Amino acid sequence: MNRVLSFFLFFLLLIACSNNNITNIYNVLDYGAVGDGVTDDAVAIQRTIDACNAAGGGQVLFPTGYVFMSGPVELKSNIDIHLAVESKWLANPDESIYHLSAFGENRGEGMMWLYANGAENLSISGKGTIDGNGVAFMGAELEDSYELKPLADPSFDPRPHVLTLTDVKRLSIKDVTIQNGAYWTVHLIGCYDALIDGISLKNKLKIRNGDGIDIDHSKKVRIANCFIESGDDCICLKNRREFEQYGSCHDIVVTNCVMTGRSCAIKIGSENMDSIYNVLFDNCIITASNRGLGIQNRDEGTVTNVMFSNIILDCRLFSDVWWGKAEPIYVTSYPRAVGNHKDAGWRFPKGATEGKCGDVSEIYFTNVKCYGENGCFIGGDVKGKVHDIYLNDVDIVLERKTEYDLGVYDKRPCVGEGFVKGRVYGLYVDNADVVNVDRLSVRLKSSFPADMYAGKSNQK
Repeated sequence: MNRVLSFFLFFLLLIACSNNNITNIYNVLDYGAVGDGVTDDAVAIQRTIDACNAAGGGQVLFPTGYVFMSGPVELKSNIDIHLAVESKWLANPDESIYHLSAFGENRGEGMMWLYANGAENLSISGKGTIDGNGVAFMGAELEDSYELKPLADPSFDPRPHVLTLTDVKRLSIKDVTIQNGAYWTVHLIGCYDALIDGISLKNKLKIRNGDGIDIDHSKKVRIANCFIESGDDCICLKNRREFEQYGSCHDIVVTNCVMTGRSCAIKIGSENMDSIYNVLFDNCIITASNRGLGIQNRDEGTVTNVMFSNIILDCRLFSDVWWGKAEPIYVTSYPRAVGNHKDAGWRFPKGATEGKCGDVSEIYFTNVKCYGENGCFIGGDVKGKVHDIYLNDVDIVLERKTEYDLGVYDKRPCVGEGFVKGRVYGLYVDNADVVNVDRLSVRLKSSFPADMYAGKSNQK
């Protein structure tokens, strides 16, 4: 009898839990979304999010089999945005509806599509897709890239960023596919305690500025088990000047990711007006990228205590549209070029027309296997700016993959000449102190012209 009673009580508990879950699920169809891929569902989706937030939180459901096209939408606290399998959230291709700047008063670098500001306990989950509709905002397709459309006002760029998440605490993005960004894709600004796990981020490789994940003035961030293809940097850490109130960027872990990028697969910089420290990249694979592991300090901020370990990377040359010259490892600090940007006022401290660059130190590379068309580059504008760099068990295999010129290292964006030209070294050091090398090997494949290889190292 006790067994029967126990089973009956357990059954009632299951029903109660199930009913409770149902009351916490807010289906966007129930709030007026159409999901035909043509109708703009932004108002209905926002209504769903607002209702869920007002009720104390729950799940906002994008159900299977629908394409929900929309303009800008604000995400809020205590909500799980859940995209069911074979559902899609698609950016409206109408440029005229995007007016919310992704960089505050700086309106020259794109607008916001999906965004949050000051939210807590926000998650994005599911096996569905968030699609930025990137090609719709591009000009003609070229051999190496898409043209950027001419702007009527150079200080206003209507291209929407996919996810702009500002000052969000306890953030989780898991399992979803995020694709086809027209500008930056996942941008975390001043966020704290964030997890990005198991996502597929698939951008068009020809779309410029199509960064994958940008960690900006954020802290306690974990990125794991992700697949990233990007027409710019795959994962980038930075401190943009527009958001200086959020302070430094630190305590970042990236592990078990596979990446392909047209610029630098893993990059720190170039925007860095504060400090970046306590960073670990481990167990990653990089393929067909223009640069592998890069620290590109171009502002007054500092970079220190960064470790790259257990990485296999494959680099190749691309056209000068993309920064980088297939350097597998790249550690630099050079002052930013004056007039590098259409609105240089956002690149330098207020009132300044030129800048300076901070120290880069305590950078560790351990067990890194490199394949490609160039060697490593470590450099700074003056002695002592870049120091205490450690390379341990770094293997380089040089092989010819393209017809672009060999023996070029890329210092852009920098004051003066942007390229160092000559021949290929396993390691080229330009004005750096205390570069410790323990077991650096260089091997030439038969495809690589021997007369372009100048030796294992060069130090100026």
